Amino acid sequence: MIPTLEWTADGVRFLDQTKLPLEETYVLATSYRQVADVITTMVVRGAPAIGVSAAMGVALGVKESKATSISDLTTEFGAICNTLAATRPTAVNLFWAIAHMRDLFSALASKPGITREGIADALIKEAQVMYDEDIAACKTMGANGAELLPETGGVLTHCNAGALATCGYGTALGVIRAAVERGRAIHVYADETRPFLQGARLTAWELMHDGIPTTVLCDNMAASLMRQGKIKAVVVGADRIAANGDVANKIGTYNVAILAKEHGIPFYVAAPWSTIDTATPTGDGIPIEQRPEREVTHHAGKQLTPHGVGIENPAFDVTPAKYVTAIITERGVLRAPYAESLAELEAIPTAR
Repeated sequence: MIPTLEWTADGVRFLDQTKLPLEETYVLATSYRQVADVITTMVVRGAPAIGVSAAMGVALGVKESKATSISDLTTEFGAICNTLAATRPTAVNLFWAIAHMRDLFSALASKPGITREGIADALIKEAQVMYDEDIAACKTMGANGAELLPETGGVLTHCNAGALATCGYGTALGVIRAAVERGRAIHVYADETRPFLQGARLTAWELMHDGIPTTVLCDNMAASLMRQGKIKAVVVGADRIAANGDVANKIGTYNVAILAKEHGIPFYVAAPWSTIDTATPTGDGIPIEQRPEREVTHHAGKQLTPHGVGIENPAFDVTPAKYVTAIITERGVLRAPYAESLAELEAIPTAR
């Protein structure tokens, strides 16, 4: 896959996902404020990719800083982190990554004789390690979840939880990719995912690149196909998973989960451990981002709705844990009761 994002000597280079599938163009962010804008405008999107983008933004901010003392740099560093943290409120990976970089900065800044250049080099290296770890986590997640998918038949996904939503390979699409690599004859049904059309534009583009059979559905078609027996499993990503297993994902996911339950179809969620938020007890505590009205009122610059009509545009909804068959992570596959299985895997020490 074409890299979603990458660190370069000139700045952070992003594949512009707002231009896909018709144009494969790139945006170069040369400052942390530009990285913040790239995240806000969804040039880059997807919880894991947002997290690593923020880490690279932090590193870029320190690299480009003109601070002449560690004290001044520390003050500026706080502003850098706060700017990046204000971009999108729901994806917990964003805050996880920034907190990770804050901890590293604090440890480095306390070292005698440390320089701004030394701190910047260490932060850049750490952001690149996080990039590599994200891809490795996706591949392990894919291997963990592949056996859950059918030997043959249709698998429905919603939004884009693929390589474009991560640093590579993908979460939900990583599970699908791993299943296909193991010889399973899967046909993917991709919800178009209104109003931003991540499924129609991005998931379809990715899977066609990989030669995986794909059909795009309008969001209101899933129930009919489920009733016909064309959907054997559902696998989606997540932007935040609460301690009880409630899942925040792209708006419309809740609808799909209810339909899957009604039709006796397994509903799987694939997400890296950095998406788990054990500090939030239930989905009721997950902040839901409200996107601009124009995403609903206009398409390709053309207005679709009457002037003055009310618009509701939440980017995410919350699927209660009771609808989730299993949560697939790089640490393993979790089953209900999720409060227990999440706590059990969280207690396992990690390599870093």
